Amino acid sequence: MKVVAINGSPRKNGNTSIMIKKVFSELEAEGIETEMIQLGGNLVHGCTGCRKCAENKDKECVIKDTVNDCIKKMVEADGIIVGSPTYVANVSTEVKALIDRATVVGRSNNQMYKNKVGASLVAVRRAGAVNVFSAINYLFFISEMIVPGSTYWNLGIGGAVGQVEEDLEGMNNMTNLGKNIAWLLKKIV
Repeated sequence: MKVVAINGSPRKNGNTSIMIKKVFSELEAEGIETEMIQLGGNLVHGCTGCRKCAENKDKECVIKDTVNDCIKKMVEADGIIVGSPTYVANVSTEVKALIDRATVVGRSNNQMYKNKVGASLVAVRRAGAVNVFSAINYLFFISEMIVPGSTYWNLGIGGAVGQVEEDLEGMNNMTNLGKNIAWLLKKIV
């Protein structure tokens, strides 16, 4: 079993990454392979609506950038985590490109993420995180994925890099999320 996490923060080792690693520690303790892909900070393009993915049916977007690398890893994985910081009460630009393009490619290629486990996690300084949480989950739900819950919304509060570790409730939620993903994967894979 393998879980891939897509870090949508341009801060490679920032709060989003810290939370992903916390979830990973639980997955790895259960013998589940993990891999993090750095999407944030890369130059990506949003969906152009060209529909070439539906025409070509080759499981990729015609735009060649890091989003295609993410899509490939999503197809190969049993579980997918998408993490984003909160930017003006929404996902980062890179995560929005991933959501739009991965959704169209997946739906155009026979729902290629169907029945995979999907989990979102959100870093936030103060407010707007629930919108980010919802935006990522829309990708999972329209893709017919299975979304595990946790003790609260999957978010951690912290502005400066590392500050999220002071949010004990948020970090505990990441621990529980990791345990719930592992449990669910063992039931369905």
